[in-house]
Amino acid sequence: MSSTQFDGDIDSFVSYLKSNRGLSANTLKAYRADLTACLHLFELRGVTDLNEITLDDLRSWMAVESRDHARSSMARKTVAVRGFFAWAYEHGVTTTDPAATLMTPSIPSTLPAVLTESQAEQLLDVAEHAVATNQYKDDGGAAAVSGSGKAAGKTADKSADTVNRSEAPVRADKRNNARVTAESQRNAAILELLYATGIRVAELVSMDIADIDFSTRTIKVTGKGNKQRVVPFGLPAQRALETWLEQGRPVLARTATDPVKSRAANALFLGARGGRIDQRIARDIVHRAAREAGVPDISPHALRHSAATHILDGGADLREVQEMLGHSSLKTTQRYTHVSIEQLKSRYGQAFPRA
Repeated sequence: MSSTQFDGDIDSFVSYLKSNRGLSANTLKAYRADLTACLHLFELRGVTDLNEITLDDLRSWMAVESRDHARSSMARKTVAVRGFFAWAYEHGVTTTDPAATLMTPSIPSTLPAVLTESQAEQLLDVAEHAVATNQYKDDGGAAAVSGSGKAAGKTADKSADTVNRSEAPVRADKRNNARVTAESQRNAAILELLYATGIRVAELVSMDIADIDFSTRTIKVTGKGNKQRVVPFGLPAQRALETWLEQGRPVLARTATDPVKSRAANALFLGARGGRIDQRIARDIVHRAAREAGVPDISPHALRHSAATHILDGGADLREVQEMLGHSSLKTTQRYTHVSIEQLKSRYGQAFPRA
């Protein structure tokens, strides 16, 4: 990332946002990058004082940036720049606010991709079947080592070194089988929880074990801006979570090294090496499950869309869904009513004789 003579002002603004707005680390990082790129351009044009920047200059910057960025990216960049100059004016860094009337590019309204209820059920059924298929029970290991009475007698004649070498592959197979089973249990629990609650993938990977309350069948979720909410989940998700916590998680926890183990001690979901699972792995789990289930390829966010749409289809109140999803604006939640209407129109066209 390029540095500018205005880095000190950018640092102060980002610190202000972190303290007063509670924005996520990713959002703060994006805002910093947007502002650095913007002010670096003005620096190349010979600007040495923020007070020299005018509204026309900012419009010129938008014209340059829009050549290589989508409208959604430009909307974020504009919000960052407008917020920066508003902060600068309020804190006496500048004498005016040139970005006060800078317009945010309009973003086309697109309906989110969703699974049908039957496709969602198929996705979760396949994940549950994978757990049953990969279920590993430690009931054959001893026989594999000791064998029958006759084989055991022959084994007794061998040296201890030979026995140890023969047992090593068996132990390795046991560990590998147990790990595969644990990962299947984890994946099923992740899919069930994402669909049951509609939480974001960032919220999922940051959850701790203590955030689950099985007595009320709810989870505590920390969303954008560090806002917390309580979300209910159903019996299938409870069963998947209990199986993961009781059987699968201890297996993956044993693979962690000491530093990783201390950092992930409270994490709800673990990766293959025993650390807290990251978003990339969680996304891969959803994509792979969709392929294996033969349903349209979806992301965790599409699974969130699906959950919201199916809940609304089932008769839930829009405000309740807004609270469940952690939307700050009801307008965001209303998008899912449009999805439901589009699906209704499609079913109407197929089923009604006078459609």
